[in-house]
This record gives sequence, structure tokens and C-alpha cells, in this order.
Amino acid sequence: MNKKSFKNPFPIVFMIYLLCYALHIAEYFLLRTDQTVIGEAVIHKILGIVILAVFAKKFGFSAKEIGFKTGKNFWYVLKGLAFGAAVFIIAYATEVLIAVSQGNFKSLQLYVSAYAIDKNIGNRTELIFFVICIIGNIINVIMEEGNFRGLFIKILESKYSFMVSALISSVLFGFWHVMGPVRNFLDGEQSLNGMIFNALFLLVASALVGLKFTMLTKMSGNLYFSMADHFFNNTIVNLLHVVTETGADELMTVRVTIAQTVSFAIVIICYCVWRKKHAADNERKPEYGRAGSND
Repeated sequence: MNKKSFKNPFPIVFMIYLLCYALHIAEYFLLRTDQTVIGEAVIHKILGIVILAVFAKKFGFSAKEIGFKTGKNFWYVLKGLAFGAAVFIIAYATEVLIAVSQGNFKSLQLYVSAYAIDKNIGNRTELIFFVICIIGNIINVIMEEGNFRGLFIKILESKYSFMVSALISSVLFGFWHVMGPVRNFLDGEQSLNGMIFNALFLLVASALVGLKFTMLTKMSGNLYFSMADHFFNNTIVNLLHVVTETGADELMTVRVTIAQTVSFAIVIICYCVWRKKHAADNERKPEYGRAGSND
């Protein structure tokens, strides 16, 4: 199939998505590797990278066209990590100040846990678990950014505008994250109302975060900035914990919400400025005889 002739791109994207989702369901409900000593549901993500490579090759997309470009990638990674760190410093500081104001703050602690929307699970300090956590999150961002912000956007943009493509990909990304509450409900660990609330929260929050990553990818012209930001977002909540007299990470949802709200606001402002400048540059090109587009 010609990579520029997708007459109906959404069914193609949705088919790839369902294939990945089937593997996602299988690991969450059958293998449950995230509940083992590994602490990461990593098998379906590795297979998701394989699926990414297979379909990219089938449709004639090079790694560079999807977003895995060569060049000054280190700087994009560094900027993404710095951006993620900046917003989480604000979020952690806010959480600590709330705990201090309540006379409840004890310490910040570094250990490995598995993230869940209502609580973090586990408390491991051995080096091997830090390594597993980091490797697992690297695999995760390659799979999710490569598919949702790379392959899916590339296919969808053959027919739709960037923003429509971004919204479709982001909604799919939102539904990708509702598996945890559903499993908790079916396992009897969460009420129906709790499942609905947490699933809706994750759906909306993940969709907005996905839209943010898509705009970062568009502005940077590659996947590395969004991959680094995504990696930091996921890893920091697994490693750095706010411990109080009554528990740990009790306000984690507040922390994550603050970080992502600040992050999204900054990115949407930057994207609007970038888009305006980009449009103005494109309008000036014919006047000065410059052909082509850098879109």
C-alpha cells in the first residue's frame, strides 16, 4: 500500500489499536506481570513495538518518518526530562506544603513502586528493581509514543488535519488507560462507582496528556522530546514518594493533576505561538521565492 494513499485511515489505525489492546487485555487479566516481582506489564509493550515495526514497514514508513529521527536527539531528550522535572517540582512542592500545613508531613522517600490511580503498590529499594523500573518505562514510551504519536498520526494525517488526527489518537490513548480500574472492579477490589469514577478520570486525563505529547511531537519534529517527558512523568511517581504520618502518596492524584495541568497549559500556549509563527512563515515563503513547507 502506498504510504500516502490511505482513503480510510481511521479503520486502519483502529485495527492496529485493537490488536495492541487485545495484547494489553491478555497481559492485564491473564499474565498479570505488573502484579509479579517484575512490577511492570511489559510483554504487551514489547509486542506493541514489534507491531509498530511491522506495520511501519508494511506501509512504507521509515523510522525517521514516524519520528525516530537521527541527529541532535540528546538535546531533545534532555529538554523533555527537564520539562517533566520542572512541572513535577511544582507538584511535589505543593503536595509537601499541604502535608506540612496539616502537620502530617514525614519525608520524601526513594523506592520502587507500581503506580495505581488510588495508591502506589510495593516498596522495593534493591538496585535491580530500579533498573527494571527504568527499563520498563523506556519500553513503555517507545511503544506508546511510537504508535500513538508516530504511526497513528502519520496514517491519520493522510486524510485529516493535524488537530483532528491528534484528537483521534488522544481519545484512543485515553481508553488505553482504563484497564486498571476495570480489573480492580472485576477482582472485587473496587466498587462499581469507584471504577466508573477512576476510569473516567483516567480516560480524560490520559487523553489530555496524549494531546500534549502530540503537540510536543509536532513542535519538535520528532518523538524524543515527548518520549523523555513521558518517561519522566511515569518514572517519578514510581520512585519518589511523599510519606506522611498516616501513609504514603495519599495525595498522589492531586500531585499528578497539578503536574499535568501546568504542563498542558504551558504546551498549549507554546503550540499556539508556534502555530501562529509557523503559519506566518509559510505565508511569507512565496513572496521571497522559497518553495516547500516545513510542516
